[in-house]
Amino acid sequence: MSEKIKVGISIGDVNGIGLEIILKTLADTGILDYCTPIVYGNTKVASFYRKSLSLHDFSFNVITHPDQANPKRANMINCWEEDVKIEPGQINETGGKYAFLSLDKAAADLTAGDIQALVTAPINKHNIQNDNFNFAGHTEYIQHKTNSTDSLMFLIGEDLKVGVVTGHIPVGEIAKSITKEAIISKLQLMHASLKSDFWIQKPKIAVLGLNPHAGDNGLIGKEELEIIIPAIEEAKEKGIFAFGPYSADGFFANGSHLKFDAVLAMYHDQGLIPFKSIAFHTGVNFTAGLPVVRTSPDHGTGYDIAGKNLASETSFREALFLAINIVKRRKELQELTSNPLKITKLSKDRD
Repeated sequence: MSEKIKVGISIGDVNGIGLEIILKTLADTGILDYCTPIVYGNTKVASFYRKSLSLHDFSFNVITHPDQANPKRANMINCWEEDVKIEPGQINETGGKYAFLSLDKAAADLTAGDIQALVTAPINKHNIQNDNFNFAGHTEYIQHKTNSTDSLMFLIGEDLKVGVVTGHIPVGEIAKSITKEAIISKLQLMHASLKSDFWIQKPKIAVLGLNPHAGDNGLIGKEELEIIIPAIEEAKEKGIFAFGPYSADGFFANGSHLKFDAVLAMYHDQGLIPFKSIAFHTGVNFTAGLPVVRTSPDHGTGYDIAGKNLASETSFREALFLAINIVKRRKELQELTSNPLKITKLSKDRD
């Protein structure tokens, strides 16, 4: 690509570790070889954390629109002008208010095509709620902003990729939310993402069961027999290499996940607990199935260590590089699959 990718970055809860991991990542100027970062936040808030990290030689290039971004600098768009009281580690309305202002502006530029990807620092799903944000998390919000009918929470690690059928919903609502249609939809999104975003030509997907021991042939629940197996069979008819259902405990315990390109879990904790156990420090949360690219580190706001210079930027850096790579792969795949040469039918009378 002739022009570096512009990656937007939302700062998350201003009282969490978001700006700390952002600053630690961008302090490595080597990042500028791969993208043009644009942070959506506020220079005064960034200065508070910059001083706490003793990053005296680091500063942002302040702009008002992505078109003004300097490709040789880390850029910042001020999303508000008023002073903000920063209280690292505190859960309050301030953290949620300014997390939303950052996210909303970044999402607007993302959907407008002014930036090519968005990396979101962690939010608190409770204090960010307002009249314009009534969602369970980033995934649902970005899906709404892109007017997409479905999306896939896709956790990406070096040796493990896990998606979930049901995301941020109460445990009591999981079983009734598991339908054949929902499973097939997530399998289709996962299959398409593995091909276009990760360039895996014939991905193999493992599907986990809902009940203990994958239902044990109907002795511990009927969902496997009545819903999950029929969904797998129909997915196969659609050209998706899906296998299962597998019992989640034994599947991860014996390393079966290493035999597949990705795993589809039925619910949040079934997929995320083993994922975070295996790939916590380098894992990335990717929202697959959307026309835009959004990633985030696979951890929360870290209130307990906020402001103490203890937060690791590893997962955030991985999220940034994954976003860059996916944008490039989608671009290159589009170029490879386009047909710029006009096909001319040869005449039968040709000598």
